[in-house]
Amino acid sequence: MDRKMTKILLADDHRLFLAGLCDLLGREEDFEIVGTAHTGLEAVQLALKLEPDVVVMDVTMPDLNGIKASRRILEARPHIGIVALSMHCNKGFITEMLNLGARGYVLKESAPEEFMAAIRVTASGDVYLSPKVATILVEEFRKLSNLAGFSPVPELSVRETEVLKLLVKGLNTKSIAETLHISKNTVDTHRRRILDKLGCENITELTRFALREGLLDLEE
Repeated sequence: MDRKMTKILLADDHRLFLAGLCDLLGREEDFEIVGTAHTGLEAVQLALKLEPDVVVMDVTMPDLNGIKASRRILEARPHIGIVALSMHCNKGFITEMLNLGARGYVLKESAPEEFMAAIRVTASGDVYLSPKVATILVEEFRKLSNLAGFSPVPELSVRETEVLKLLVKGLNTKSIAETLHISKNTVDTHRRRILDKLGCENITELTRFALREGLLDLEE
């Protein structure tokens, strides 16, 4: 079965890097690059006009930085998936992008395969974080939790914890079932129970909760 075509808008002020992204993504049969932007303001205008499935947004953009541009896009088109792109693991940038609703945060040093996976995961409605980014967030939230006094959360079973870790890493139901050697129906049951226990409505909220509460050890 053919994959659904994902419409992508690329926003980066470095033209040579942007050309490289266009060349890379243009080789994928399920990707369609509908536009490119060189400033944050241009990214907003094109996103509202073209309504892509995913906007790959450089965090540091001229005229309007990537954070402000992403916020404007999501306020007008909350269904669009934002993948933040950055050269550095800046905790401030990471938390701001996730808090405003971005579904992905990828480093420019990432391998092409990781970058393409991030787009596909984001287009599906789930969250993707580069491993370095996820590790920094987990460690930061653990520090804050230790300082403030860690508050208990509803206890998950061993299997639910395993499913939780795979969910927030971007695996779909089929992949989780294959990894844990269980049925897809069982995965769906665990997913519903996890969401209910943690008071989350979707995977995006679940990922934010897990990071905030320091529930994950992403080095495993």
